[in-house]
Amino acid sequence: MTELGETDMADGAAAKALRYQALLFDLDGVVTNTAAVHARAWKQLFDHFLVRWSQETGQSQEPFTIATDYVQYVDGRRRYEGVARFLESRGITLPQGDAEDSPDAETVCGLGNAKNGYFLAELEQQGVEVFPDAVELLDAARAADRRLAVVSASENCGMILKRVGLDTYFEIRVTGIEAKALNLPGKPRPDTFLKAAEQLGVAPADAVVLEDAIAGVRAGRAGNFGLVVGVDRVGEAEALAANGADVVTDDLRTLI
Repeated sequence: MTELGETDMADGAAAKALRYQALLFDLDGVVTNTAAVHARAWKQLFDHFLVRWSQETGQSQEPFTIATDYVQYVDGRRRYEGVARFLESRGITLPQGDAEDSPDAETVCGLGNAKNGYFLAELEQQGVEVFPDAVELLDAARAADRRLAVVSASENCGMILKRVGLDTYFEIRVTGIEAKALNLPGKPRPDTFLKAAEQLGVAPADAVVLEDAIAGVRAGRAGNFGLVVGVDRVGEAEALAANGADVVTDDLRTLI
């Protein structure tokens, strides 16, 4: 199923990604099914933390929910920002700490570092699934000499791409690692997508953003990209469209 917006997308012509010079892919939930792995890791992290917090403070906390908490506060954001946003939603304040904090430290960075441990353990146990429709679009784009970049909040992006054999597809990567090094704010700010377009030498109006996260489609819209595609893997079509997607699809082959 593909849902088109109320603009000139109505005839489907403008929704064809290969009309544009460059395609900027998010990774988790667009190319690989690692969004589900991330979600499980976040739930493990926060459920353990919230039980401990409730015991220490006497303030009861409901468990972390993937359907609400992950989607609203964490999905698509850089790790420490995701921690901070969720804690804020629960009225919990912790010191920021720094990137060298132990995973046992009760700081924002400590929790973020602990989450990465949960993620890597889940990844090792479950493996990585690649979405076939994403590979078909990547192959079509490469055959048409379109420029390709991956723009992901994950600091594990490069490792995952290599693991699934897709690391040679993307000439530019702007991941959590590059964003940190360049001091770029994460999604929903458009800076990481804009940096990828700049490095490709392509104007935003000539590029497509492909995102499964609300924060990601907001970033694409804020950056004035030529086409913002909401990739609906989990039944979030309405939310993606409401937050800036020109097109919402559950099958990337419809964009070829």
